[in-house]
Amino acid sequence: MKDWDRKLFAAESAGAFASRRIGKREFLRRLALAGIGLSGFAASMLGGPRPFSGSASTQALAQSSPSDDLAKWLRDVGGKHRGTKIRFVSEATPPTVVAKLLAKDEFTAHTGIEVDIEIVPLEQVLQKVTADAQGKLGAYDLYYMDQSWTSLFAGDTVDPREHYDRKRDLALPDLDWNDFFTPLIQGISTYKDSLVGIPFDVPIFILMYRKDLLEKHRLKVPTTMDDYMTAVRTLDEAERGNGIRGTTGQLRAGHYSLTCDWTAWLWGHGGSVFGKDGFFSGGDEDGLRGLAYMLELVKYMPPEAKGWTWDGEAQSLREGKAAMALSWGEIFPGLDGPESKVVGLMEAARPPAEAKLRSADAAGFQEIPHIGHQGGSSICLSKHSKNPDAAWIFMQWVCSREVAARSAVHGSGGAAVRRSTYKDPRVLAAAKAGPGTTRHFPATEWTIGNAMGSGPKLPAWVEIANHIIPGELGKLLAGQGTPEQCMAAIKGRADRLAAPFRKG
Repeated sequence: MKDWDRKLFAAESAGAFASRRIGKREFLRRLALAGIGLSGFAASMLGGPRPFSGSASTQALAQSSPSDDLAKWLRDVGGKHRGTKIRFVSEATPPTVVAKLLAKDEFTAHTGIEVDIEIVPLEQVLQKVTADAQGKLGAYDLYYMDQSWTSLFAGDTVDPREHYDRKRDLALPDLDWNDFFTPLIQGISTYKDSLVGIPFDVPIFILMYRKDLLEKHRLKVPTTMDDYMTAVRTLDEAERGNGIRGTTGQLRAGHYSLTCDWTAWLWGHGGSVFGKDGFFSGGDEDGLRGLAYMLELVKYMPPEAKGWTWDGEAQSLREGKAAMALSWGEIFPGLDGPESKVVGLMEAARPPAEAKLRSADAAGFQEIPHIGHQGGSSICLSKHSKNPDAAWIFMQWVCSREVAARSAVHGSGGAAVRRSTYKDPRVLAAAKAGPGTTRHFPATEWTIGNAMGSGPKLPAWVEIANHIIPGELGKLLAGQGTPEQCMAAIKGRADRLAAPFRKG
C-alpha cells in the first residue's frame, strides 16, 4: 500500500471509529493491515480520555508569570506575525492542557498570534492528522504525535533541530537541545536519523511506597527484585488485618494495563516480548521467571486488582489499601490530593533494579527492555502549515524551559521531558505534600535517564498488546492453564501477526 493510500485508509478508518461505525478492535485491525501502528499506551486511550491527566489551576498559572526575557522574545519575534492564527490538534496530555490555559493570556497577549488548541480523543487526533497530511491541507500547523506514528508522518513534519539552525532569526536563544533527555529524543521523537518533533509528554513507571509502614516494620526501600518481593510479602502479612495489602495492580483481563504490568516484570528478569529474530520470546526461561514473579505478587494484592486498570489501581493507593506499587508516576500527585487518605504518607523512588537485563540489540522490533515502562509523545511542526513561522514560535514557546517548568508544577504531575525542569526552583518548591506535588520528580528523572523501557514498534503490536497478551494473561489469572500454556498461546498468535514485519 502506497503512503498516500495508507494515510487515506487511516483517516477513513479513524473517522469510522470516531463516529462508532466500527468498533475499537476492527479499527486497530485496519490500521495494522495498512502497516500503521499505535503504541500500546496510545491504543488503550482510544474511545475515552487519558486516565489520569488531571487538571491545571488557571489561578495558579496566572500567578506564575513568565520571565522578562521570554516575554521580550515573544514580543520581538512573535510581534511580527500579529494577527496570524495557528492551530494545534492534540489529545489531553498534561502539557497540552496547560498550554491551552496559557495561550490566550500569555502567548497571544505578547505576540498577537491567535492559537486554536483543539483537544480531542486520540482517534480523532489520528483522523485529523492523517487527513491533513494526506491531502497536504495545512488545516493544522502543529500535530500531536504518538511515538508509533513517526514512520507514517516523518515526511510530513519538519525536523525541528534543522529548522532551528535554519531559522536563526526566530530561534529561542535558550531552547537548548541538550536539555531534552536523550532517551526521549531517540526513543520517542526520532525516525531513522531525523527528528520528527520535540518530546512533549512521557508517562513512566516509578516505585511508590508507604514510608510510615516501611519504618514501622523496619524495612528499607527496595532496590532489587528480591528486596521488592520481600517488602511486599512482609507488609502484606503484617498489615492485611488493617485492610492494607502489600501491593496493588492493574490486571484487568483484555486491557493494555495488564500488559504494562507484565512487561515491567518481564523486562525486570531479563526477558523481552520479541527476540532479535522477530519471534515472541515471552515464554523463554527469562520470560517465565518474570511471569512467575508477577503471579507471586498477585497473592499480595487486593483480589479486585484483577478487575482494575490504572484507575482502580490509583484509587486503591489513594484509599490506603496498598503499601507499595510500581506504576505510572502520574498517579503520585493524586496521593497528596484532596480525596486521598494517604496525604504525605507516600514516597516515590527509583524502580528496583532488574535482576537481569536483556540488551535492546537482543530484542526485536526496536523494543527496549527496562523496568520503567513508558508511553510518550511529541509535538510536531507540519510541513504543510500555512503559517510555519508563527507555529514555530509557538512550538518553541510551549517547549521552552519556562513553560515546561510551569506545566510541571501546575499540570497533573506528568513526567517532564527536560532535564532543567527537575532543577527549576519552582519545581523544587512544589516538592512538598499537597495538591500539585512534585515530590516524585527525582524518581521520574532518574527512571527516564536510566531505566526507561519501550514496547516493540510494529503495527501488529496494537493487537498483540491490547488483546492477545492481556486476554491470555487474564485467563491465567482466572486459573485457566499453566504459565507455559499461556505463553505458548500468546506465541502462536503473536508470531503470525508479526510475520509480515519480520526481517527475512
